[in-house]
Amino acid sequence: MLAEIRRIVVNECKDRSDQKRPPCEGMTHFLRKEQGWFLLYLLGFYATWTAWVLLGYPRLRLLGEQTFLYMLINVVVRALVWVLPIFIYLRYVKRVGPTRYLKLREHWRSGLLAAVMFSILNFLFFMAQRGLPHLRAEGITWNSLLSTTFLIGFIEELPYRGFIFQQLNEWFSLSEAAVISSLLFVAIHLPGWISLHLFRTQAAIFIFVFGLLMVALLRYSKSLWAPIVSHSLNDFFSVVLFRM
Repeated sequence: MLAEIRRIVVNECKDRSDQKRPPCEGMTHFLRKEQGWFLLYLLGFYATWTAWVLLGYPRLRLLGEQTFLYMLINVVVRALVWVLPIFIYLRYVKRVGPTRYLKLREHWRSGLLAAVMFSILNFLFFMAQRGLPHLRAEGITWNSLLSTTFLIGFIEELPYRGFIFQQLNEWFSLSEAAVISSLLFVAIHLPGWISLHLFRTQAAIFIFVFGLLMVALLRYSKSLWAPIVSHSLNDFFSVVLFRM
């Protein structure tokens, strides 16, 4: 996408080469403007989510984490903060079709196949660590099944692998974009970990490596459904089946 825009802008600059304005200035201005919007999005996203975690979430927990209302509010807030801004940004800032840019439309079969293969290996990894699944009734709640497992892949993969990684990859190499987006993925977990006194270096390293694996799935399958489904099943294994 960016390469096509760059080609158009460069050709337009060449057509105006008789003017005093340097031919490359238009392209530089375009990139700086796009980077500025992206930085503004990141600052707004992290500030909003941090404010919710520190100010709103403690009040939400008073409802009881096993209640339907707790799950519903949790999902709605995440959708408004994590998902909706992505579609608005892509539509009105980048001026692209959100579902196509996010790789939700093409190659979905290969995405689901990659997710199944990864999840089988992941399940075996969980078994090697924790033994057989130990499903318990108290672990099955509205929140554990929806908010923190089956919907979490969609909510978290859209901004991080679908948007942030792909946007960074337009400016940086694949490895650089993967590392930066994975570090940002770790950073968004910090407010929750700190406020609940759950921060562990091991958990931060796991989240970083997991982010890299989700990037690899996206690149391999060319579909965001691969990391979405893999992420959801990973959290289902962790939260519900193996109670980690």
